[in-house]
Amino acid sequence: MTWTIAPEPYDSAVAAGLWRAYYTEVSDRWYLLHEGRRTDPDELEREVAARTGAELAPPTGRLLVGRYGGTPAGSAGVRLLDAATAELTRVFVLPGARGTGGAALLVAAAERAARALGAARIVLDTRADLVEARALYARLGYTETRPHNDDPYADHWFAKALS
Repeated sequence: MTWTIAPEPYDSAVAAGLWRAYYTEVSDRWYLLHEGRRTDPDELEREVAARTGAELAPPTGRLLVGRYGGTPAGSAGVRLLDAATAELTRVFVLPGARGTGGAALLVAAAERAARALGAARIVLDTRADLVEARALYARLGYTETRPHNDDPYADHWFAKALS
């Protein structure tokens, strides 16, 4: 099977399904690590509804969906923070498609989208417990930097020149 990656409206049913899967996984991981429980279902619904992804809409953002063997299996988003800097976000691959190279392909597609938006640099944040994400970004040439935001859940910040 192969990966195909294409832009997707942030408010499509496909995007919503991937966002729900992404948020459920990262939220559950956080709560299991810090409180020994999964995310409260009501909280999950509030957060999924509150974080629509509208910042990933053109003309200053893009949401990309990866399909593995034709089935939606991953996502990556970019949005401009300023005229020269884009932020990488919502990088996610469904568990059944992990280990197939999709994450690197999604990040590369997001970098191309950021360049097309005019960005010369891309930044991201992640958490300490998301060790797979940190390893991916390091392998793809991202370097740790000082914080570029005040996200209370972020522990690590990365950047990469897009030139």
